[in-house]
Amino acid sequence: MKSEHDLNERTLADAWADLKAHADAGLPLEPDAYRLAFADPEFLLRREVRGIRFQLELLKPELDQHSQGIANTIVVFGSARFLSRQAAQEQMELAQSSADPSYRRKAERDLRNAEYYEQARLFGSLVAQHSSQLPTAEQLFICTGGGPGIMEAANRGASEAGAPSVGLNIALPFEQAPNPYITPTLSFKFHYFALRKMHFMMRAKALVAFPGGFGTLDELFEILTLVQTGKAQAVPVVLFGSDYWKKLINFEQLVEDGTISADDLKLFNYVDSHHAAWQVIQSFYELKNGSA
Repeated sequence: MKSEHDLNERTLADAWADLKAHADAGLPLEPDAYRLAFADPEFLLRREVRGIRFQLELLKPELDQHSQGIANTIVVFGSARFLSRQAAQEQMELAQSSADPSYRRKAERDLRNAEYYEQARLFGSLVAQHSSQLPTAEQLFICTGGGPGIMEAANRGASEAGAPSVGLNIALPFEQAPNPYITPTLSFKFHYFALRKMHFMMRAKALVAFPGGFGTLDELFEILTLVQTGKAQAVPVVLFGSDYWKKLINFEQLVEDGTISADDLKLFNYVDSHHAAWQVIQSFYELKNGSA
């Protein structure tokens, strides 16, 4: 006789099989009061059920990461628009034969910014090499927003070093596909920014912010605020590219005007190399020769 667990699993499977068969037949899915609630997309997408969707976006990545031993991460943020050095050089070669000066200026800028991509790639590899010497429970895993640019670079560095890494992507009006270097079973897609940012912090043991735009700034200040207010445990926050960050944000002006305290400047560090970024994290956690 089948156990109650087996029967429940079969019921769940049958419910989803029915939905898939309906979709495969090209039939529109009409509201159906008799359909099981958890297998009813129309029901789950109702405004009144938003709280349940929050719970699902919290639980799915949580359970999957836990089952795969992802307990500690280093979160890497930065521009999705930066190219690898190879891609930037190829673009420059095309631009040199172009009569459009704006195209050449963009290619020159992209080639300069490619250095950030390469540094993020080296940083991801460095973290992976450190963790390879440790038990799974003590390892640090690269976690990014899952997209291209700096995110791709950090995932790529970890992948090239043979380590798994996490991608927390977001559904956007301009579709952003996950980069190919994320471990497939650790590639997640979110609808809610709030839940995505919560997952960034839930396992983060450090944040490394490369130059980026609105999204990078949003994530950076979210974490600085959480740490400043004691809502999150203090972690090293590394601002990669001191010239960029000092030109972009005058933190000293905030101190001078009294909007933050002088001690708040200790919440982050400026660095200009992947080795320096890693040294900040090593120093914070007193990591010695690749081990804690």
